[in-house]
Amino acid sequence: MSKDIDKILILLKKEYPQAKIALNFTNPLEILVSTILSAQCTDARVNLVTKTLFKKYRTVEDYAKANIKTFEQEIHSTGFYHNKAKNIIATAQKILKDFKGKVPDSMDKLIQLPGVARKTANIVLLNGFRKVEGIAVDTHVRRLSQRLSLSKNDDPNKIEQDLMKLLDRKEWGNFSHLLIEHGRKICIAKKPKCLKCILQNLCPSKEIFYPK
Repeated sequence: MSKDIDKILILLKKEYPQAKIALNFTNPLEILVSTILSAQCTDARVNLVTKTLFKKYRTVEDYAKANIKTFEQEIHSTGFYHNKAKNIIATAQKILKDFKGKVPDSMDKLIQLPGVARKTANIVLLNGFRKVEGIAVDTHVRRLSQRLSLSKNDDPNKIEQDLMKLLDRKEWGNFSHLLIEHGRKICIAKKPKCLKCILQNLCPSKEIFYPK
């Protein structure tokens, strides 16, 4: 396990001082829908889809009564649209039935919603309610955590627990944003740009991609 987490944090904060979520939203319902749509899809594509979607579907009721075939076509370009449409409509119906029409603001309630696991719940809590209950582990966070030896696990929930032990709680929310920025720009999946990386002296994986 890396003992350089403080150094990593300092360097990433300096490199990405404006790091934040890339999804566009204005309320908890929108960030919930956007996050479900973002699975296996770029944030840029999701933002393109929701620019129109959010004008038509403004309330939980709008999603709950949506025609699933129409909705599937509206979100088609985000991929896995059958499951996403089913989950978003079912989630809206459950919010109406069990949570008085309001997006719940706690982890235990959010993960009761169809298609919502801890990653999505963490994103909604942080960005929709300014609450921090954990660390959102997406593909970038998972990859960088392993490459930096912050976690030896492969399961996102176990990686989250490892990161939570390493970081002060006040850093949990921002750490995901920092790793995602770095993962998109430098530590990409197939061929990371190690020679341009601000963390190269702290990264045990550099030798794998750029052996001496």
